[in-house]
Amino acid sequence: MSQIPSTAAHARDLTDAEFAELDELLEQTPEPLTPCDAVMLDGYLAGVLVQPVLMQPEAWLPHVFDFEGAPLPDDVDAEWLERTKALILRRHAALNRAMVEDGWFDPLVLEFDEDHPPEPTPEGTPDPMAGLHPVSQSLMPWVAGFQHATICFPDLIEMPDDAVMAALARIFRHLPAETDEEKEVVATLDREQPLTTLEDAIEDMVVAVADLQDLTREQRYKVETVKREAPKVGRNDPCPCGSGKKFKHCHGA
Repeated sequence: MSQIPSTAAHARDLTDAEFAELDELLEQTPEPLTPCDAVMLDGYLAGVLVQPVLMQPEAWLPHVFDFEGAPLPDDVDAEWLERTKALILRRHAALNRAMVEDGWFDPLVLEFDEDHPPEPTPEGTPDPMAGLHPVSQSLMPWVAGFQHATICFPDLIEMPDDAVMAALARIFRHLPAETDEEKEVVATLDREQPLTTLEDAIEDMVVAVADLQDLTREQRYKVETVKREAPKVGRNDPCPCGSGKKFKHCHGA
């Protein structure tokens, strides 16, 4: 069982032009709501897909349009909303299909170089990139989106599973370390699993997400046992419907 929609159209991934369109559409989210951008959205969708519970769009979509999950205004432009949601759901379906079928996906990542450095932060505002490894600077916006999903839906980070925690550490190493414990974890990873190129870092991050998808699959699709409120009817007992026939010749046929 998977989260892949049955329609082929929904499974078709976005083109570069559609990713750019989606970024522009998200920027048009009515104020004062604070939406994800396209890169953060991509990480957020991956974080939703690896949750140990099956997430429905009505649960996670509000946090795309606003970090706090505040609802869109009633008079929001219907055409804008329909197009934006269609692109989001297509990317969600394509990511899920890639994870389930291939164990791999191509994240939407910003590549910074000398000709296109990160945008400077406003004066007096802490630089979120400060102290990050150069490859982590490119991955941080995507990972911030992934972290957004784990904050909105903490089931994943609350799992008592060392393998889950190890995979999360490999992803969150690309965020600024704030506590001594986080700094120690990053230092250990940098020492034992150094990432020298962006390509290596992307591969390691994607494999860590794929690991989480595998680790949570059983719980995500776990079927709860339904408790019987009435005793089980025997095959030769009278059918409880009152027909007078044996159960095996009536509703048990």
